Parts: sequence; C-alpha cells; structure tokens
Amino acid sequence: MDIQWYPGHMAKAKRLLITQLGKVDLAIELCDARLPLSSRNPALNALISHKRRILLLCKADLAEPAKTKQWLAYFASIGVEAMAYDATPQKTKQAKLFIENAAKAVIERGERRGIAKTIRAMVIGVPNVGKSTFINRMYGGSVTETGDRPGVTKSNRWVKVSPYLEILDTPGMLWPKLNDQQAATRLAYIGTIKDAVYNQEELCASLLEDLLKAMPQRAMERYKIKNPELTGYDLLEEVCRGRGFLMRGGIMDTDRACAVVLDEFRAGKVGKLTLEEAPIPEKPREESLDEC
Repeated sequence: MDIQWYPGHMAKAKRLLITQLGKVDLAIELCDARLPLSSRNPALNALISHKRRILLLCKADLAEPAKTKQWLAYFASIGVEAMAYDATPQKTKQAKLFIENAAKAVIERGERRGIAKTIRAMVIGVPNVGKSTFINRMYGGSVTETGDRPGVTKSNRWVKVSPYLEILDTPGMLWPKLNDQQAATRLAYIGTIKDAVYNQEELCASLLEDLLKAMPQRAMERYKIKNPELTGYDLLEEVCRGRGFLMRGGIMDTDRACAVVLDEFRAGKVGKLTLEEAPIPEKPREESLDEC
C-alpha cells in the first residue's frame, strides 16, 4: 500500500507555530506511546531547537507497559526528558509537576527579580496524537474541541490552566511527504492521516496482519479468524464472515469491517500494543586517558 500525503494546511500550521515561538518558555511535545518514533515530526526539531522541550508519550494506557519503559530509557539516554501519559487524574497531576520542573529555571529567574512568572508553554505534535485531550485534562474541563480524527484543531489557542501556567494548543503538523511507507501505514493505523488519502481495505488488511503477528490468539478470538495464514482481502473477508458483517445476498460488508477494526484498534479494545521497538539506550561516552 502506498500512502501519499501532501497536506496543504500543514504550511499554515507551520506558520502559526513559528509566529508564536517567541512568546513561549517551553515546548511540550506529544507523541503516541504506540509509535514513539513515527509519531514524532522530525521537522519540529529545527523549528524549536532553541527552546526547552519535554516529551509526553500519550495514550500510554493503549501501549505495552514494558515497551514504554524501554522507550523512556532510550529517550533518557539521548538527553530527552520524557514521561508516559494517559488522560487520568493521576497522570495529569504528574504531567503538571513535570512541566513545572522543566520550567523551574524560568520561574526562579522571575523570583529573583520579584516577579511571579507565568509560564507559557506550547503543545506540539502530529495530528490526532492527543493534544486537545491533554489540554482539556490540564484545564479540568472541555476548553478545546477533541475528536478521534486528524485536523480537529484549526488554529492556535491559549488556555490558562493555573494562575502561573498558560498552554497554547496548536494544530497538528505532519512533514510534507511521507517517504517511509511503513511509518505512514502505522500513522494511518492510529488515525494521524485522514482516511481519504489511503485505501481503507488495504490498510485494514495490513493492520489485521500485524495484529495476528503481535497477538495471534487475541486477534483470532476477537475477529473470529479461523485461518491465521490468510492475508490481504481474503483476511478481511474472513473477518466479515466471523463477525457477521454481511449485507443482503451474503455480500461481504467490508466497509463496516474496516470501520470496526480500525475504531477498535484506536480505542485499545484489541489489547495493549506497541508497534515500534525502542533502540538500545545509548551509553555515555567514556573519557579516554588522552582526554583526562
């Protein structure tokens, strides 16, 4: 399956981000804990390289806990401050402390000048990674629109979440062209890429194949798959038969099957699954005798 992504509105999102960078003290980057690598936009590195940045692995409740720990260890080894996050009160409280600690230097500078500094933080990430949900949890109510689809946030918006913390919600930003088709396919799995730019039947069949590799017993039971060796459209038809997605005359309702399989995966109903393996944590370089 070939996914081509040429999002016209991404240029606008980039311009909006650039215009606000000078107003923020901190960048809070969000990625999907199921795809900690592919759900990070490499273009953001250059844009915010001069800003303090922390990373939240969102939807951690849908990922495999052991693999999330491995990813956190890897990020720590390369100097990236990261924490696992899900939209629970406990994790939201931890995230607030995480943000305050990251902004501690800014707060202390203000205190030395006798100023109660208000921290302004920018939330960034690819579409549908959970930015608006995160801000709503931080705020304690529905202050931004959310949805299980990309492109819900259309413009920048400041939200005051405490007397000394303001957060800017920004539209999700993907890179101009997706050269890594495996990454593109996985981004489509989690709903980062709009349904209109790919063949949904091919995507669903690919997801089912991946689920059978990662969690064969659970996938077979949930989708009533009798022959796990099936692939492609044959596998999709097997799901239609097993789950009863049939139309009049016994015609396979593949549209319904695709919608159900993708929605259930995105909601974590199939089970906890991390689609990417963390690299081995990098070890600090030891000083040689010549450097001592």
